[in-house]
Amino acid sequence: MSAPPTADGRDPLFGPDAVRLLAEGGLPPLHGDVVTGEAVVLGLRSASFASRLLAALIDAVAVLLVLLGVVLGVDALDGGLDTAGLQAVWLTTTIGCLVGIPVLVETLTRGRSLGKLALGTRVVRDDGGPVRFRHCVVRGLLGFFELWALLGSPAIICSLINARGKRFGDLLAGTYVIRVRTGRPTLPLPPMPPELAGWARNADIGRLPDGTAVAVRQFLTRAATLHPASRVQLGRALADLLLTRVAPAPPAGCDPESFLLAVLVERRDRELHRLQRQQRRTDELARSLRRD
Repeated sequence: MSAPPTADGRDPLFGPDAVRLLAEGGLPPLHGDVVTGEAVVLGLRSASFASRLLAALIDAVAVLLVLLGVVLGVDALDGGLDTAGLQAVWLTTTIGCLVGIPVLVETLTRGRSLGKLALGTRVVRDDGGPVRFRHCVVRGLLGFFELWALLGSPAIICSLINARGKRFGDLLAGTYVIRVRTGRPTLPLPPMPPELAGWARNADIGRLPDGTAVAVRQFLTRAATLHPASRVQLGRALADLLLTRVAPAPPAGCDPESFLLAVLVERRDRELHRLQRQQRRTDELARSLRRD
């Protein structure tokens, strides 16, 4: 059920100010979010400073316990090494635990660790994708100096002044820590309107901003729950906005909602084809490197 309409017959969620902003293109920017080809926002919000700090403390305690166990084991197996040999063993063991364990764990879990699992966070690339070994190595090596050698002070200062809460290791690796949220499943888009399929294949929709696409997707998802007057008014406002971004214009007499749906479906299909071509090129490059 939609909320009760106001006295002028408009849905209170889409009043005249909202319609005016949409018509003028005044859509809020999407900061820190990744938008899929279907104009679905993936809520990749940066984790809070408190959650990152607490996760780091949990990870530090876990690593120190492992290090303590390894040290006790090495001490019990001491086979009469000289001072230089013992120092080499302790140095190797310490670096292996403080650097190797975080790198190994984050690589195998794609950005998770004991502390991040407990706090519901994950390390991802700047584009929202999963981290790989090279990202984890950079974070681990820098983490040894900024988290252990300098007691975390550079990481805390950098995290506080960075918009995404990045420490120096994240800045060099191109990563950041996000909150892991499990939202409601998103329903797929309806099929392409048959009467607009030919037009959409040849239309130029490459200039459609993510914010505009998300607004259209949200409208189409909620259209059935809106007050009829608001549905018509907002649909026309969004269609007028898309007409400034899409060329050529759709056939005369086209229903605004069908026009909006056709643009989103074509945008999704083109994004899917682009990703498939990119994956094929990556696979071909990997095969050629293996042959060499």
